[in-house]
Amino acid sequence: MSPLLIGFIAFLFVFGAAAAGMFARSRLPDHHLSSDSREAIKLATAIIGTLSALALGLLIASAKRSFDEAGAELRTSAARVVLLDRTMAHYGPETATLRVALRKSLETRLNELRDEREGLLHEGLDVEPIQTGLRHLVPANDGQRWLQSRALQLSGQLSEMRWQRPETETGGFPGIFIIILVFWLALLFASFGLLAPGNATVVATLFVSALSVTAALVLIIDMDHPYLGFIRVSELPLRLALARLGQP
Repeated sequence: MSPLLIGFIAFLFVFGAAAAGMFARSRLPDHHLSSDSREAIKLATAIIGTLSALALGLLIASAKRSFDEAGAELRTSAARVVLLDRTMAHYGPETATLRVALRKSLETRLNELRDEREGLLHEGLDVEPIQTGLRHLVPANDGQRWLQSRALQLSGQLSEMRWQRPETETGGFPGIFIIILVFWLALLFASFGLLAPGNATVVATLFVSALSVTAALVLIIDMDHPYLGFIRVSELPLRLALARLGQP
């Protein structure tokens, strides 16, 4: 389910709860909203508000960690691509076709990043054909053997990161956690509607507040998918790496 759809559903529940609270206020007998009743409602609301704040803080921390890890992964991949190209360049002219294949693979990866803006998840940089070519090289001396071993190590690390990406991107927050958080927010706004007078200013304030809270929830969920959402990791490291490939 997309973050926008989750946010829209959450907004309906949260603002709907506030409207239900205002409707209940106009129907309840006066003694249900006495000063003692209001104090009890406020105490319960404070507990729910604290729990909601803690849950939102936990979501923000988790989403920020996922976003930072994705950015670090992209920068590390770019650095390893450049190192792999330089290692093959030092090996000798035998790796010329492999270096061209590496460049084409990186160009394909950059095109896939554009596709991922549309929600199409790809597996990442494909270096397995390059690994096969490296294994078929016949080193002529100890220096070339070391360079071959180093190139295989770098390509293996890139391949490992490629297959880890789909596993991490399909994660996300547990659905039950989001449902409980929306339920808490709905209870919180229902109490606001119950205690506040039903005039246009209060309705507008509750509307904007519900919209703001659910928009924050959308941004948090979106940030937890740094390759697919509106808030995405920058592809600049890969573009800089592409500009450095093929140099003598």
